[in-house]
Amino acid sequence: MIDLHTHSNFSDGSETPESIIETAKKIGLSAIALTDHDTFDGLERAATKAEELGVPLIPGCEVSSLYNQNTSVHVLCYFVSDSKSPLGLYLATLRQDRISRNERLVTRLNELGADISLDEVEKEAGGGLIGRPHFAQVLVNRKIAGSLENAFNVWLGNKGKAYIPKERTELRELVSAVKLSGGVTSLAHPLSGSFSFDQLEQNLIPLRELGIVGIECHYGKYSPGTRLKLAALAEQYGFIPTGGSDFHGKYKPELSIGTGEGDLAIADGVLEKLIAAKPEL
Repeated sequence: MIDLHTHSNFSDGSETPESIIETAKKIGLSAIALTDHDTFDGLERAATKAEELGVPLIPGCEVSSLYNQNTSVHVLCYFVSDSKSPLGLYLATLRQDRISRNERLVTRLNELGADISLDEVEKEAGGGLIGRPHFAQVLVNRKIAGSLENAFNVWLGNKGKAYIPKERTELRELVSAVKLSGGVTSLAHPLSGSFSFDQLEQNLIPLRELGIVGIECHYGKYSPGTRLKLAALAEQYGFIPTGGSDFHGKYKPELSIGTGEGDLAIADGVLEKLIAAKPEL
């Protein structure tokens, strides 16, 4: 059993890379991927612990992008960890935008009466990249929001009153950077905001032509029936049906490493197929 989608405190998770590897070892995973948003920074520490414990680590990251100029998609990028690679350089530009966006979000929140500081959010992030879950936790700590869910619904989510969209570049550019870096891509949680099932099917051929090799069918929050339906669709169109928990620690407490909401089980063969799909450089 493997898990191809986890986040540490180097992006918007609460646990250290070492803790994620230790949990993977404890529950007997055959391999685990660390896929922090827009950064490779936690991978060195994860790799050190993984080597110590004998847990195979798949280096990666998760990146937001735009498909057809108007559909926001999340993409899991695997087998790349070099900050000087085409993907590494691509991520550096995204992190600069993230810094600017976070500053503007603090200003927006304060204009709306939520009196918080960037220092508070940085402290909550613990030195990693700052994401909206860190803002949400600060709003909860200050009793401005009643829960993390409430913080997103009222303030930070796509329909929240303080929402500031990310700067995103075209999916074609991202996929190209990953391929030039020797990696492969999988469309993350495709039914969670990007597409309906029918819309996904209508776009699978263009997505395959762009170079996406996987679809995250076995996602931590999807029901067993949805996973099976997505996997059948992926295989019909020539995609690898990937999967992962989307573990974020306390920021998504309902999701556990390896098992998601409790019944997730991703076969080792998925990783073998991803390795076989790596481009030759």
